Amino acid sequence: METKILPIDSRSLQLAEKLLSEGKLVAFPTETVYGLGADARNDEAVKLIYATKGRPSDNPLIVHVDKDYDIAQLVTDIPDYAKLLAKAFLPGPLTMVYKSRGVVSPVVSCGLDTLAVRVPSHKGAQQFLKFVGMPVAAPSANLSKHVSPVTAQHVYSDLGGRIELILDGGKCSGGIESTVLDCTGCVPCVLRSGLVTRDMIARVAGECDEYHMVEGERVRSPGMKYKHYSPRCATALYDYAHREEAFKAYKNCLAEGRRAYMLCDSGVAEQFGARYVLELGRSENEIAANLYDKLREGERLADIIIAVAPEKQDGVMVGVMNRLSKACG
Repeated sequence: METKILPIDSRSLQLAEKLLSEGKLVAFPTETVYGLGADARNDEAVKLIYATKGRPSDNPLIVHVDKDYDIAQLVTDIPDYAKLLAKAFLPGPLTMVYKSRGVVSPVVSCGLDTLAVRVPSHKGAQQFLKFVGMPVAAPSANLSKHVSPVTAQHVYSDLGGRIELILDGGKCSGGIESTVLDCTGCVPCVLRSGLVTRDMIARVAGECDEYHMVEGERVRSPGMKYKHYSPRCATALYDYAHREEAFKAYKNCLAEGRRAYMLCDSGVAEQFGARYVLELGRSENEIAANLYDKLREGERLADIIIAVAPEKQDGVMVGVMNRLSKACG
């Protein structure tokens, strides 16, 4: 199968609509990561997502819609706090879980009675979703457990020959997947941390809980259970307090003849002056935006990535640490 990478224009959007209507898959950009999309109403198309990625069949998907789409067609029992949150953060990197009307394929939610809905802010994603005019089920457009893709080329390196079309919208600006928020209770509850933080949600909704998965419980959101985001090389993760140990390990690996790279923020990079470094940046948003890109760069260059956790652990860094610990822990 030939995989085309095309800029987002009338020609590529027409092709995308055709492919989705035929039950095929299309990769598309969002502000967080690239998604692998299928018509959410088509059982076989949604199953094809799982087969193409090698994704566990009990890991639910998110449905993407454009900003003018009436989500009441898909879900019910939308609480007042959810309407306030939608007004504050959408379009944007926030996925909201509601009771499903059963309009989309039950394969999307793995048989659960809920549905996760997202309205991405990426201009290209909005063009795509508006043009196709359907709810699009989409996880990240990579092979299961590998580092999530933030460029069209990342998608191609994983799925080239497996899908027919990648819509190229440039590098994703957000870098880590959306926050997933359970809106089925009296109080919103974070299922997966991301760029919209628990504190940001609480300031709008009045309060916000955070869910901690219990062993043996069914997965309620993507990213909760399985190993994710892993580069194809050895990794080691050190706490910020143990950064000197990380640097010693880096030097020891080099002395052994291994291609070692440090993955760290700019402050740590400057402190140790390592020659081979995957520098994430200084601010929370820079670190989030660069994480997957640097992990992908590292797997091309290194035998081992020695990661140092950022000193700051709250806010956006909760989501960053969730991904970093699953990638390198």
